[in-house]
Amino acid sequence: MDIHPDRRGRGSRSRRRRRRPGCFALPFALALRVYRPGRPGRVSDSAIEAAQILRTSIGLAATFWLVYRYPLQESASAFALDRFSDAFIAAGVLAVAGPVALIAFVLAARSPRRRLFARRLGTPLGGFAALFGSGLVVYTLLREDAGMRLTGHLGLLRFPGLIALLVLVLFTTAFGLASVVLSVHYVFRVGDVHEVLPPLLSPLLAWATCAFQACEDSPVAAPASVRLLFLIGPPLSVSALSVWELGRLRRLYGVTVRGALGR
Repeated sequence: MDIHPDRRGRGSRSRRRRRRPGCFALPFALALRVYRPGRPGRVSDSAIEAAQILRTSIGLAATFWLVYRYPLQESASAFALDRFSDAFIAAGVLAVAGPVALIAFVLAARSPRRRLFARRLGTPLGGFAALFGSGLVVYTLLREDAGMRLTGHLGLLRFPGLIALLVLVLFTTAFGLASVVLSVHYVFRVGDVHEVLPPLLSPLLAWATCAFQACEDSPVAAPASVRLLFLIGPPLSVSALSVWELGRLRRLYGVTVRGALGR
């Protein structure tokens, strides 16, 4: 009888160890922790989350079909880089418009709610700081070999310093890339300030990205009608999903923009 509790203990400890992220997954797990909303009491609707995942899945499937159906006008690596650069553009738009929208939202709220929202600004502003901080660290260390020059002053500790520098650059780069994707997906965690903010900001982000893409040459040799569909389809679908999300929050939970502002 004494053996079974020990086995359970060892099993539970091993399960806990398995749940811990490995060294290679640590920057991605940290980015997920930074950008995934987690405010206690926040309205979390599984249908809204499923609809967002479905829209993203349909978008990815449509992109794969487009690449399969029509020839690329650039290399596959350049096409992948362009698609990833869209995430950088979206993150940049959010980094500029997000704080402005948050401040406007807080100022538009009436006094009791204004103080409450102001106290909740820490998590989205922390996300902005984490994204800029990771980019600044990588830029500073790699600019004109600044990191290499820094380790040159360590004397006998130069080799361990080089190893530490390499680990820091790789970790920060992985964290920064994950931050770009997750900050866009979770809209810089503005849902922790209030539930209506993600559906309000998502269309702005989608249409801004569409405007940038409209200024670029199409990477796929597709008919003009197909290119137009793939250009305006994503922002239209995001806008429709946001309208549906706001309506669902109002119908099921009584959450409205006017109510959020206390008006």
